[in-house]
Amino acid sequence: MAQLSLGNGEPNDATPFLPEQRNLKTLREAAAGCKGCHLWRHATQTVFGEGLKRSTVMFVGEQPGDQEDRQGRPFVGPAGRELDRALEVVGISREDVYITNVVKHFKFEERGRRRIHQTPKRFEIDACRPWLDEELRIVSPEALVLLGATAAKALLGSSFRLTQHRGELLNSDIASIVTATIHPSAILRAADEEARIEQRESFAEDLRVVAQALA
Repeated sequence: MAQLSLGNGEPNDATPFLPEQRNLKTLREAAAGCKGCHLWRHATQTVFGEGLKRSTVMFVGEQPGDQEDRQGRPFVGPAGRELDRALEVVGISREDVYITNVVKHFKFEERGRRRIHQTPKRFEIDACRPWLDEELRIVSPEALVLLGATAAKALLGSSFRLTQHRGELLNSDIASIVTATIHPSAILRAADEEARIEQRESFAEDLRVVAQALA
């Protein structure tokens, strides 16, 4: 299969890197060598999804962060700790969760010793989409939680407005229960401790909607 290209010699489609036999193990192994877009060039490694095929809930974020890129696992940095905290509050077991991102490589800008997150562009999201589609197909979660506007727009369409529909149960054929909320990194960016506590509580309330729908 010919690779789609942006016209600058860089491919823009992960499809040719998909394995013939597709399960979570073979996908993860194949994704480690993905060069379906330019982002692999600067990232440390591919960060594939994590969790079991039988997971009830799937969380989809935007992309790996600095710690995720270094460790090769999704949501292991500060934002991941916020997610774990919220899951514990609402009673969703991490063992019942599959967690991934729409983009599997860390996109960043170097500023001194720091690597600053950059929002992936649409063509980068589209290039990586085959991996996410396979994860959704295999896990087939009962509940799908989209973390942040980038993930929500990727799966629900560019016209979706997180500010208008945050925490709502949405009509979608992707899963029985679909909702979108903030990315937990937004809690970390709050102006002060009071704002962080408020964001943390609101995030947990959004996840409680999922817990109650599952119950």
